[in-house]
Amino acid sequence: MNTTILNVSGDSADDVKIEAAGNLLKEGKLVAFPTETVYGLGANALDEEAAARIYSAKGRPSDNPLIVHIADWDALGLIVKEIPPEAKLLADRFWPGPLTMIFKKSDRVPYGTTGGLETVAVRMPSHPVAMKLIRAGGGYIAAPSANTSGRPSPTRAEHVKEDLDGRIDMILDGGEVNIGLESTIVDLSEGVPTILRPGYITKEMLEEVLGKVEVDQAIIRDDSNIVPKAPGMKYRHYAPKADLVVVEGEQALVTARINELVQEKQEHGMRVGVICTEETKDLYNADEIRSAGSRQDEESIARHLFAVLREFDELDVDCIYSESFEGPGLGQAIMNRLLKAAAHQVIHINKRGVSRLNRILFVSNSANIMGPMAEGIARRELEGVNIEVRSRGLVVLFPEPVNQKAEAVMISNGIRMDGYMSKQLTREDMGDACLVLTLNEKQKERINEEYPEQKLVYTLSEFSGVEDTQNPYGGELTDYGRCFEQVEKMVKRTIARLRREHSI
Repeated sequence: MNTTILNVSGDSADDVKIEAAGNLLKEGKLVAFPTETVYGLGANALDEEAAARIYSAKGRPSDNPLIVHIADWDALGLIVKEIPPEAKLLADRFWPGPLTMIFKKSDRVPYGTTGGLETVAVRMPSHPVAMKLIRAGGGYIAAPSANTSGRPSPTRAEHVKEDLDGRIDMILDGGEVNIGLESTIVDLSEGVPTILRPGYITKEMLEEVLGKVEVDQAIIRDDSNIVPKAPGMKYRHYAPKADLVVVEGEQALVTARINELVQEKQEHGMRVGVICTEETKDLYNADEIRSAGSRQDEESIARHLFAVLREFDELDVDCIYSESFEGPGLGQAIMNRLLKAAAHQVIHINKRGVSRLNRILFVSNSANIMGPMAEGIARRELEGVNIEVRSRGLVVLFPEPVNQKAEAVMISNGIRMDGYMSKQLTREDMGDACLVLTLNEKQKERINEEYPEQKLVYTLSEFSGVEDTQNPYGGELTDYGRCFEQVEKMVKRTIARLRREHSI
């Protein structure tokens, strides 16, 4: 397929080009176009086959819903079952603009557009090209960001071309976008209005109109088990090719720690990148340093973040460290995107300059006996603590549930691992803020050999100071019980040590 690229500005001189793009949409084809947030990949929202082409072109999971873009308020009533009064209040204030609202869908909207859900996400963009294209294309355009699934969202037409050239029919090049982050998504389909994705329209701005607004907890945690009600809730997004870690804390400590990490990686022959601000860009010693903008101008950081992430792909770095850009208002949206890009790998620096852990990873061979035992015990002991606990295997040929005897022992001790399936260890599971605990010495040796850059690798027995235990595979239920008791001792002693040394 040849992808046609047309330069457009939105004025009347471009109407013929936009009309041609609209005709492609009516034929069920795909057109990328600029909005005020990021570039979108458009198809006829009421044509299930056209929507399916979006998923295919992007490599997007089919349960990840699409946003329907409209150009007129009256168009909304035809695709939703009801319009709550809150929607009119929000539309009067923020439409056209970077706000998406979720409603119960009408029968006109196919499930292929909504990811199989009974709800539909709807937005009215403010970009003149987008508005004209929607009208030219039939009034309803389903459009996620115009990038390969998982990659940073495109803020320029050249980003779209990098990912989708030859996969889509047309790109309308309207120059660089204004905002640079996708729209805020608020769910109006049930109960209290709830933010499912932060964006340019902040919680405070919404509350000025509606009063109480809640924030979905999926925004601030890494949870692969949620059912995505809105784009960006479940799958890893915005990721550069290199491993990305966010370092947060007092700025002077962050700068010092990043420089230490850069030196360690360089000593292993790795090329290292740093994402920072205009105020700190001269303080780093990395191979490649890129500023996302000024801390005094959050909008500049939002506008440039995705472009910076993409730039590192061209610079051939092996890993990237980024400052944190946490702050009121737009800072939440920026950090939501950055943390997803980093797969929630964060190094917290306290006032003593000590790194705080954010993940404990138990590694065994098959990850279906001792690994899930350790994971379940640690989750119980760390309830309410902001540390992620996982278990992985070194030799997982196919996913398996917890061994039946191990599961019986765990249940008898009040621990359930419903839905657990073993997973193969990957580099993305680890990182500088991750403590890796293996179940025997050979597993530790293998990790040190295959992942020499991983610093915090111990056997569980070594870290806890508790005598090791044997894998009970093939034994009686009583053998599994004794194994559980010993693993429990090791895990409890491990957590006690972490409380002392890492202030968890």
